[in-house]
Amino acid sequence: MENQTSSQQTLFVLDGWNRKILAFSADGSSNSVVLENCGGTPDGIALDADKRHIYWTNMGNHYDQNDGYIERVDFDGSNRKIIIPPGTTFTPKQIKLDLENGLMYWCDREGMRVMRAKLDGSNITTLVQTGHTVSDQLDQTNHCVGIALDTKNGYLYWTQKGPSKGGKGRIFRAGLQIPKDEDPAYREDLELLWENLPEPIDLDLNVQTGELYWTDRGAEPKGNSLNRASVNAGTCTEPEILCSGLKEAIGLALDIKNNRVFYGDLGGNLYCRKMYEDMCCYFFSGEGKYTGIALLAEGL
Repeated sequence: MENQTSSQQTLFVLDGWNRKILAFSADGSSNSVVLENCGGTPDGIALDADKRHIYWTNMGNHYDQNDGYIERVDFDGSNRKIIIPPGTTFTPKQIKLDLENGLMYWCDREGMRVMRAKLDGSNITTLVQTGHTVSDQLDQTNHCVGIALDTKNGYLYWTQKGPSKGGKGRIFRAGLQIPKDEDPAYREDLELLWENLPEPIDLDLNVQTGELYWTDRGAEPKGNSLNRASVNAGTCTEPEILCSGLKEAIGLALDIKNNRVFYGDLGGNLYCRKMYEDMCCYFFSGEGKYTGIALLAEGL
């Protein structure tokens, strides 16, 4: 962690096992609890730095029921508020914010949807629908999990993880807007970028280089890994495994300015890797199950 800016950066991390939001200095020198008693199953996290807000998803208590929700809290743990109430989304997973346009995007796993709403929770919209019935819901190839945004070029990316260790994972791309006269379940602009992946989970996009990063918690040797591929200029390269041997990999966050990737797993580990150097290292190891990760570029 030799970068001089690390001590000025903060990683916000969801501990899904202990149901907490944690804050780590990005040089690993300190950590603290932002919020306890998150309840349910917290999963994805995103930040509004200007307003000092943390948004996070919660899959609820019953994955087959429409009881998931999205909450918001200030950086200091105050002013907690439900933004997307239960009854709207089944199991919200990774979340991304488009702050310029005042929007949030998330994947709904058992809901088999990619969704969007305004940051105040209004105008909830389904952008992609991969299934409708109980039978569809039981088919895990329909489960949408990770999401990334390319607002400059008008794209969203998402993973459909497939069954656990099943080797049927896929990554898709579509426009941020549903084409005129089309339906979320039948979009002609939907593109399948990669298939037969071990079990892709969370995504992040380096908008400067057009490289997509993702975690995969599928079977080794290709699973339980950090991966990268180019989606630049409309072409997709073969995925590259950057790091393997993880313990149920999930969350990740890019530090584009400093060419680093932070990522975590359910084994209680947080890692940091230089984007273009073959070096992975433990950032922190504890007793939690670290799901969502978000990076605050400047200090608290």
